[in-house]
Amino acid sequence: MQSDSFVYKFYYQWWKNIDKSIFLLITLLFVIGLFFSLVSTSLIASDKLDTNSYFFFFKHLLYVFIGISLIFIFSSLNSDQLYRYSIFLFLISLLSLFLVPFIGVEVKGSKRWIDLFFLPRFQPIEVLKPFLIIILATILCSSRSNILFKYLVSTILISTICLLLIVQPDIGQTLLVVFSWAVLIFTSGINIYILLAIIVAGTSLLAYLIIYVPKFDYIQGRIFSFFNREIGTHNFQSDKAIDSISSGGFFGKGIGEGTLKNRVPEAHTDYIISVISEEFGVVAIMLILLLFLILIYMVFKKISSETDDKVKLILIGSISLILMQATIHIGVNIRLLPTTGMTLPFLSYGGSSIISTSILAGIILNLTKRKIN
Repeated sequence: MQSDSFVYKFYYQWWKNIDKSIFLLITLLFVIGLFFSLVSTSLIASDKLDTNSYFFFFKHLLYVFIGISLIFIFSSLNSDQLYRYSIFLFLISLLSLFLVPFIGVEVKGSKRWIDLFFLPRFQPIEVLKPFLIIILATILCSSRSNILFKYLVSTILISTICLLLIVQPDIGQTLLVVFSWAVLIFTSGINIYILLAIIVAGTSLLAYLIIYVPKFDYIQGRIFSFFNREIGTHNFQSDKAIDSISSGGFFGKGIGEGTLKNRVPEAHTDYIISVISEEFGVVAIMLILLLFLILIYMVFKKISSETDDKVKLILIGSISLILMQATIHIGVNIRLLPTTGMTLPFLSYGGSSIISTSILAGIILNLTKRKIN
């Protein structure tokens, strides 16, 4: 009886203190992702497994349950526990990222995944990103070092991670990590000229790799074919995606009437927005974008009333990471950006992506919950 009472009080305190609006919005986005996973992957499962089962949907459902559990765990910690565990989990994730070139699984010329018995095709960078935000915020808010030293340490750390990602190669995640770091150091008050110099240097290095290093020829091909649709083979997926959005119109073709999910590999991950638009129309996409904007607004509203600089930086970094990843995903789907293979937070199918997004959501709920005096 005492244990039941303790569990009840624990859940009650958790529910009492979290921001219910943010939590319910996050849950709604996951539910929407599950629904679209059901309608976009059932035919894929039938084709690949020669069965009418909902294999991918149930797998997605399992990942969402794991994600909701992670949200509860990370949002229920106190701030000291969150920071302490994040350091440990960051080091574990960083070690996993170091191991990718040696024991990673190669798919279509890229080695980005590690096979774990409980999570096949685990992508270490996805789990690393949320804890990287906390580590960078901790470095930048440290009172023991001068500001130049803090920027130097953060630059060395982010350069190391980017080098590991470039080796895979994964330019999309590299740009996402660099963007998150740039947002944090800009928010922390760095001189704008120093920031611009770093960006120019990083861009120059990236351009050199793409142009002169043979390993990155595929990126060069994607960029050239993006600007010139007559060359290369990288336009097929993006062309099919934009055609699907156009054919869906305002209200879509109806559930199960779309064809993109059967014509483009991994449409339920990299092109989920196009799949949704084809079957449910642009109106559905506008509603999804509205939900993301409301989430961003609610988090920034909490940031405006926060007094702790470290908490502010973590919240800004976390919500900026979600915003940038969603922007890249949508930009690729509507041919504003070259193909990157970026998932849509909360909605896309994929275990590593759902776990990463859930950890970010848990961190956001933790740092926006009501303070207990």
